[in-house]
Amino acid sequence: MLRIHPNSTALQAAAYQERPATLELEFRDGAIYQYFGVPAQTYHELLLAESKGRYFHCHIRDRFSHAKIHPAEPKSRFPLQGRSAYPSTD
Repeated sequence: MLRIHPNSTALQAAAYQERPATLELEFRDGAIYQYFGVPAQTYHELLLAESKGRYFHCHIRDRFSHAKIHPAEPKSRFPLQGRSAYPSTD
């Protein structure tokens, strides 16, 4: 599947395989889902939508069977823990 990186605050990447009509979406949190039985037109409309997240919620989520193939990355309360916020001067 060819991965597209849409201009979206919700989606990191999208890919579509016509046979067997599978849509793969990678969300900004790192979670990856595959949606089955998705028409090619739905994929194209998603890519053209002004808001990819809104289109997903209205036309894809809860409308197609799906499988989570990669979990979301855990959110750290301390993202710089163990790393300096400043570059090394060595």
